[in-house]
Amino acid sequence: MSQINKSTLKFLNDLKKNNNREWFNDNKPRYEEARTNFEEFIANLIMDIAKFDPPIGGLNPKKSIFRIYRDARFSKDKTPYKINLGAHLSPHAAQLHDRAGYYIHLEPNKSLLAGGAYLPPAPWLNAIRYEINRNSKELKKIINSKNFKNYFGELEGEKLKSAPRDYPKDHPEIELLKFKSYLAVHKVSNGEVLSDKFLQYSTKIFKALHPFDNFLNTAIENHRYG
Repeated sequence: MSQINKSTLKFLNDLKKNNNREWFNDNKPRYEEARTNFEEFIANLIMDIAKFDPPIGGLNPKKSIFRIYRDARFSKDKTPYKINLGAHLSPHAAQLHDRAGYYIHLEPNKSLLAGGAYLPPAPWLNAIRYEINRNSKELKKIINSKNFKNYFGELEGEKLKSAPRDYPKDHPEIELLKFKSYLAVHKVSNGEVLSDKFLQYSTKIFKALHPFDNFLNTAIENHRYG
């Protein structure tokens, strides 16, 4: 069974302390080892998720993993490398924020399993709000379910301070409509990440996430073709 190695988290921890090109080049073999370990884990995770979400099975694990190199052109933080390993699994997304999927983020003491819609583009955000207005009962059933509550707690994401355009301030679902991002986040400890049960555990978390992702993705499909 695929497992995250201690050396993978150790590399990320050391990279955080030495985020410069000279150190990275000197430790390139360690990076390659960590990335290979993560890629093997993602390959197995894809197979497990495909058992309940079949389209995921067609993904290429290598292409699902984010580059470690940062684009610092428009950032005050000029460090050249990300200090995490991450992957987003979604067969329908042309870009990261186009569709909901399964997101895994490995970073010492800050690892998480998550999904949803992070700052979705206007057409998708409008579609989600339209779907909530039309069928809030379904979304509330999902986010109030035992599985969602146990693993993700409350819905997360930035919110507007007032009602979004086209919706009255006294709308019965105004708090759901105010979200600018619709996120489900489950934090995991270093011990959980390094456990030989982490693949099984991640699959269980993502299976609980699946109905939420499906609601968000169905919203844009309904809006597009409805």
